[in-house]
Amino acid sequence: MTLSILAYGDPVLRKAGQSINKDYPQLKELIANMWETMYNANGVGLAAPQIGLPIRLFLVDTGPFADDEELAPEEQEALKNFKKVFINAKIEEESGTNWAFNEGCLSIPDIREDVTRKDTIEISYLDENFKPHKETYDGILARVIQHEYDHIEGILFTDKLSSLKKRLLKGKLVNISKGKINVEYKMRFPDLKKVR
Repeated sequence: MTLSILAYGDPVLRKAGQSINKDYPQLKELIANMWETMYNANGVGLAAPQIGLPIRLFLVDTGPFADDEELAPEEQEALKNFKKVFINAKIEEESGTNWAFNEGCLSIPDIREDVTRKDTIEISYLDENFKPHKETYDGILARVIQHEYDHIEGILFTDKLSSLKKRLLKGKLVNISKGKINVEYKMRFPDLKKVR
């Protein structure tokens, strides 16, 4: 089932997510619905807060990046087959050099900006079967994971922009929260005025 994605301004997007255990109600169904919602919106990642659930769950499928001709063949290959569920994730370390990459977000449609992040992360998490993992990622894989991880910490990519950039985007962000935007997928807008 395709779920509605919360738009910028919804308070759930600002909450740090709670850890969950394997008894979380209808978890398998929730994960299946999140995949369907993400693909329906042409996303490469989706976090539970974006569908209104303040829990530590996100998923990532970097397949669409694999077609980027500018990437090395080995990075294209890694991106092509990367599809994972992250439960109760914790970034243990961010290292390497800072690099800027143009990011967007399903909760903030039509805004894309360069965001600077470290290029390597070490992350521990549970998969959908609650098997523990501790892995290191770099490049675009690390980038997508960092973006989704921020969601379960109540952080949006726009928080990482300069104050000047934030001021320039303010009007656009207000319009998004009011639903004054055309999107091809289901969204819920926090400040949409009810029509009587």
